[in-house]
Amino acid sequence: MRNSSSTRLLRLWQVLLLVAFLAFWYVATSPTLLPPVYFDDPNKAAFFFGEPLKVFERIWEWFTSGSIYAHLWVTLVETALAFVIGTASGLAMGLWLALAPTASALLDPYIKALNSMPRVILAPIFAVWFGLDIGSKVALGVTLVFFIVFFNVYQGVREVSFTVVANARILGANDRQLLRHVYIPSAMSWVFASLHNSVGLAFVGAVVGEYLGSSRGVGYLILQAEGTFDINAVFAGIVVLTAFALLLDWAVTLAERRLLVWQPRGGETEKI
Repeated sequence: MRNSSSTRLLRLWQVLLLVAFLAFWYVATSPTLLPPVYFDDPNKAAFFFGEPLKVFERIWEWFTSGSIYAHLWVTLVETALAFVIGTASGLAMGLWLALAPTASALLDPYIKALNSMPRVILAPIFAVWFGLDIGSKVALGVTLVFFIVFFNVYQGVREVSFTVVANARILGANDRQLLRHVYIPSAMSWVFASLHNSVGLAFVGAVVGEYLGSSRGVGYLILQAEGTFDINAVFAGIVVLTAFALLLDWAVTLAERRLLVWQPRGGETEKI
């Protein structure tokens, strides 16, 4: 009961914080509610920062008319493919190099060099290689997701207790059983910790790719709105992308709870 009431209180404060932010946005961009402080002309605030009511009107118009669904579907497909491919390749590469010290030492400087490269600059190269269709956006998203998952898996496997591995071998576990029952479970908590960041970065890869060159997607809608100085449509696109990124993050949280039921929650180990 105490935990549920504290959770409800936390949710209430989160909602109040959102309401306070929207109220501040509305008042700050309304030319009639505040005297000009930052701008000489009160209407300039609305031009530069948009108006929340018009932003939500634009979102409502997009969804009621159905004009956004095709663009949103393209962006979600690009994000999902980048997320899945980047996560799978990062998981496989992290497991391999964590269990192969020689290969890890050999490839270490190259992996660090690739990780230090700003991946956004690869977008024009991917556009040349894969065209302006979905392939270039997925490739950019994969490069953003891969390294986060890779380094978390690599670190998670490397931190497996040597005593646990030795005891498993004494009990007769072979390499495949060690991988399935020791290394992968140890890495999973690190993987899910990285997936929450990876969801947002997969969206970044898709939207940046659309922004630099495409004819479909929410990033394309934002670019078109920016070209006509429609700041309300720009903010509307940002709000839509944020909402769907939060939905994907929520889906990752649900998967984490189902797959990591064996992991003790905070405070449980102290009670034992």
